Amino acid sequence: MKAIIEKIKIGLTEDNRVNRNTFMDKVGQYPELDVIVTATNGHDFLEQLKKLESSLLPKVVFMDIQMPEMNGIDTIKIAKSIYPEIHFIVLTVFEDNENIFEAIRAGASGYLLKHENYFTIREAIEEVLEYGGAPMSPAIARKTLRLLGEKRNEVVTTEKSEIENLLTDREYEMLQHMINGYDAKRIGEITGISALTVRKHIANIYNKLHVNSKAQIISMAHKNNWVRPI
Repeated sequence: MKAIIEKIKIGLTEDNRVNRNTFMDKVGQYPELDVIVTATNGHDFLEQLKKLESSLLPKVVFMDIQMPEMNGIDTIKIAKSIYPEIHFIVLTVFEDNENIFEAIRAGASGYLLKHENYFTIREAIEEVLEYGGAPMSPAIARKTLRLLGEKRNEVVTTEKSEIENLLTDREYEMLQHMINGYDAKRIGEITGISALTVRKHIANIYNKLHVNSKAQIISMAHKNNWVRPI
């Protein structure tokens, strides 16, 4: 009697069809890997996750960075706030300095170059799931160590946070009032717009952040330090 192989659920977000097919060929070498999510951009990926039961969520997701509609770094940041149990490994063709740090700050567990072979991909999955490691291509690891030395005494600042870039100014204002516990009627009174218009803004926020409840938004806001004085 054959032993039942327990499948490891994984996902891929990649806008390039050739790269998607190449990845699928590589992981297809391992019958224990089950690719349950294949998405073409961040929005597509997050929408697919919303439709899955918690028991069916992927354990590890390989994420491209440069994608239309929503890039990989923003996607990881939002997804880790909603699904902290998912591990993300970035797949990229570039050893880009800024992207390395941004991906790590967003919550990525690893960083691989796309030309890595199937064995390296399988090892990376095992490393994050079994040992809580941070798999990196050798070239990426060397560059990361060098950059850490260069940036040790630097304070990294940005003009606008990721959430401010994702939402309009009005939506960001609505978000801050929601975080403060105000309902649509009270927000309308504060901002001078109708409660109906407030609800439309809130619906847009839910859609852009791929959440279903105010509780999720408040949790994400505190985890990502989105709370600002208004």
